[in-house]
Amino acid sequence: MGLLDGRNTIITGSARGLGLAMAERFGEEGARVVLSDIDASALDEARSKLAARGFQVTALPADVTDEESVAALVGHGADTFGSVDVMVNNAGITRDGVLRKMTTADFMQVIQVHLLGGWLGTKTASLRMREQGTGGSIINISSMSGKVGNGGQTNYSAAKAGLIGLTKAAAKEGARYGIRVNAIQPGFIRTAMTDAMPQDVLNARVAEIPLGRMGEPRDVANTALFLASDLSSYLTGITIEISGGRNM
Repeated sequence: MGLLDGRNTIITGSARGLGLAMAERFGEEGARVVLSDIDASALDEARSKLAARGFQVTALPADVTDEESVAALVGHGADTFGSVDVMVNNAGITRDGVLRKMTTADFMQVIQVHLLGGWLGTKTASLRMREQGTGGSIINISSMSGKVGNGGQTNYSAAKAGLIGLTKAAAKEGARYGIRVNAIQPGFIRTAMTDAMPQDVLNARVAEIPLGRMGEPRDVANTALFLASDLSSYLTGITIEISGGRNM
């Protein structure tokens, strides 16, 4: 028996990176998975990869900043698998720049994808879960940048901090319906971006981590699995940091 046997899950921004890692981990534990991303080509590749492993998976491109697109995604999950039990709001972008040079457009685009997108996903999924009457789990992917701030990322840090407030408020509203809403704040995680960093910079970052290593995508996926499953049935409105102790 897998931890998510019989559960139907939706993960935004899941064509690659952390989203795809979570989709793989959920599939390993018996979940049926709806992949979603704005990059249709990469999304199809991800779907094929998971289907080849025998997972029950479907995919639908979606723009998380568009209310109708998010509604269609949640509807697709319910129509395909019968219900929506887990929603992971993971889609995100960066438009980095120091404060004095950042444009209003770059600030707003990041806010819209992360914060508006997270709000639309939380709202739409929770409404579906309420209609089903079976509760559910919503997981918002924030960042340690939302806790400590990050130079050159006033837009990203603001959006990720906002997701924490959204998570707590939505958790209070959803609790009476059995809907749990929690957040994850990844820290320094191995990605294509970190792989391209100069070794001396990489070493300096790792030296700041008490556990002595950078995180892996599966570290984030395992935490999402915990929050999606009944192992966390008495947890709501919390934020879990996945940082190896950095910035504690």
